[in-house]
Amino acid sequence: MTRARTAAIAVAGGGVLAAAAAHVWSRHIEIDRFTVREHELRILRPGARPVRILHISDAHLVPDQQRKLSFLRHLETLKPHLVIDTGDNIASAASIPVLADAIDPLLRRPGAFVMGSNDMYAPHPKNPLRYFLSDPRPQGFTGPDREPDLPVGALRSALSAHGWVDLTNTRGSLALTGLQVDLVGVDDPHLERDEFPARAASTREGVASGGAASGEVAADEVSPSGTATDEVATEGAAPGSLRIGVAHAPYQRVLDAFVEDGVDLIFAGHTHGGQLRVPGFGALVTNCDLPRRQARGLSTWRGVPLNVSGGLGASPYSNFRFANPPEATLLTLRSRLP
Repeated sequence: MTRARTAAIAVAGGGVLAAAAAHVWSRHIEIDRFTVREHELRILRPGARPVRILHISDAHLVPDQQRKLSFLRHLETLKPHLVIDTGDNIASAASIPVLADAIDPLLRRPGAFVMGSNDMYAPHPKNPLRYFLSDPRPQGFTGPDREPDLPVGALRSALSAHGWVDLTNTRGSLALTGLQVDLVGVDDPHLERDEFPARAASTREGVASGGAASGEVAADEVSPSGTATDEVATEGAAPGSLRIGVAHAPYQRVLDAFVEDGVDLIFAGHTHGGQLRVPGFGALVTNCDLPRRQARGLSTWRGVPLNVSGGLGASPYSNFRFANPPEATLLTLRSRLP
């Protein structure tokens, strides 16, 4: 055997071993390395007290995922003032009561949610190479006659049982101590179910423009009450207001609509942070038209802060992550510097 052939066999063997090690890591280790990604954002008026927002997304929960359930229970210890859930919570109907039990303490805090495609349709095996297509959605995926095969109503009832606001193509509001949170949300853009809700006026008087946000927003002083309406007048917004846009999939058309609506902050999920990331390169895909560099974390869209959750899991048929541990986000809003 020549030296060249021996070297080639050694390289090939090393590649196989590296691929096997990467598979074991991504499938059996990193998928359970849950973390809390923390960011600070200075958009409140000078002198305002901090507000902690917990952003959860893309749990794709299966009932026997005990480590994920333990992490979901742990999130209550962060004592958020507000919880935003951007969908794809479950992977089966049996997951709904298990999820509700795990996040019950969070459900009793002020919160809001939208749903993703996997809250409506059970997962099934897919060819991962299709995610590299210009439009990874299979033919008929967004068909208007496609009825959900998961109990959407039961999930909606579980999430809203203690006051979380359902933002499916609608607006809503939540009252924290010293802060009015005005919300606007859409149904899943990945399914083309988004219909941006109308509003009565376009006057922008949010926190970033200097509305008074005095008063401490403490974990034991939050109100669980919330409302949702098809149309909410925003002219003359109350001092100390914060406007938030919420969607599952961060398609550019939806982000543009949020910006034009005058929100102060946008939350989305869906991308899984790329799910597989290459160190030094980042996400390979986003499963939508969002640029890869914004597949995870805090960035801006046309000057408005955008937080895209890397997500808490993955489909049970592709339950692996690489260089991209599952996450929840704790975003602390603070006052702008003088």
